[in-house]
Amino acid sequence: MNYPSARILVALTCALAAASAFAQTYPTRPIKMLVPFAAGGTVDIVARLLGVRLAEELGQPLVVENKGGAGGTIAAAMLAKSPGDGYTLMMMHQGLAFNASLYPDLPYDTLRDLAPIAHVGATPNALVVTLLLPVKTMLEFLAYARANPGGIAYGSGGIGSAGHLSVELLQSLTGTKLTHVPYKGSGPAITDLISGQIQAMLLTMPAVMPYVKGGKVRAIATSGARRSPALPDLPTIAEAGVPGYEYTPWYGMFGPGALPKPLIARLNSAVNMSLADVAVREKLAQQGLEVHTMTNEQFADIVRADVARWEKIIRELGVRGE
Repeated sequence: MNYPSARILVALTCALAAASAFAQTYPTRPIKMLVPFAAGGTVDIVARLLGVRLAEELGQPLVVENKGGAGGTIAAAMLAKSPGDGYTLMMMHQGLAFNASLYPDLPYDTLRDLAPIAHVGATPNALVVTLLLPVKTMLEFLAYARANPGGIAYGSGGIGSAGHLSVELLQSLTGTKLTHVPYKGSGPAITDLISGQIQAMLLTMPAVMPYVKGGKVRAIATSGARRSPALPDLPTIAEAGVPGYEYTPWYGMFGPGALPKPLIARLNSAVNMSLADVAVREKLAQQGLEVHTMTNEQFADIVRADVARWEKIIRELGVRGE
C-alpha cells in the first residue's frame, strides 16, 4: 500500500465526515444574505420573499444585507472571501455570468470561488416606458427610436448590468440608438422613469409589476421566449417585431467556493423545500417569477454555460464594465 496516499484518503474521509456532521447541526446562529444591489430591485425582492420562509426552514433568522456597486461584483468579492461555514450567502441573478467577462480584473474567479447552491426561478423582463412617451406597442417604440436617434433615454442598474446588456442586445438587433443612463440600482431608475426623467427601461418582472399594475408606467412587451403568465396579454419582444430576441434571466443563491458539499446539499434542500410552499410560489408568481427548483449540480451547469455564452455576446457587443 502507498502509505502517503492512504493517509491522504483517511484525512479526506475525516474531513468529509466532519463536514457532514456540521451540516446536520447547521445553522446555530443568524445567516447573512448578501444582495448585490440597492433595496427595491428584483434580487432584493426575491431575497426577502424567499428569506422569510427559508428562515423558518433553517430555524435561524436570515438577515438581508444590501451591498451594491460595480454590477454586483463588490458583494460577490465579499462572498468569495467569506468562510465556508454557510453563514454568508448571496442572492444573485444572471449578471453573475456577465461579470465574469465584463470585469477583466475581478478579485475572484466566478466558477472557482463562488458555489451555486440553489436555482430559485427565472423571469422575463418587461420593456416599460414612461406614460409621457407617445408609444404603446413595440413597433411604435422602434419607429420613435429610429425617428429620434438617441432621443429615448433608458435607465439601468449600471454599466454592464442586466438592464444595460439586454437593451444593448435589443439595439444591435434593431439598428436603433438609445441613450444609456446608468444608476446605482434599478430602484432609483424606476423613480426617474415614473417622473419622465428617463423614457424607458427593460426591467425584471418583480421590480416592475407594482408600477405596471398601479398605472405608473406602461409595459409594451416582455423579453422571454413565450408570454409571461403575469402579463399574458402582453406580446413578447420577438413576436412584437424583433424576431430572435430572447432574454429570460435566472435567480439563484450562492455561497463561497469553500462551502463543503454536505452544506451545499443542506441549503439546496432547504431552498427547494421553501419554494415548495404554495404561498411562497404564489407571491413570487405575482411578481412575475416562474419558480424552477433543481439540484445544485444542475444549477452549476447553467451557470457554467451562461458564463461561456455571455462571454461571446459581450465580446461581440464590445461592452466593458466600470
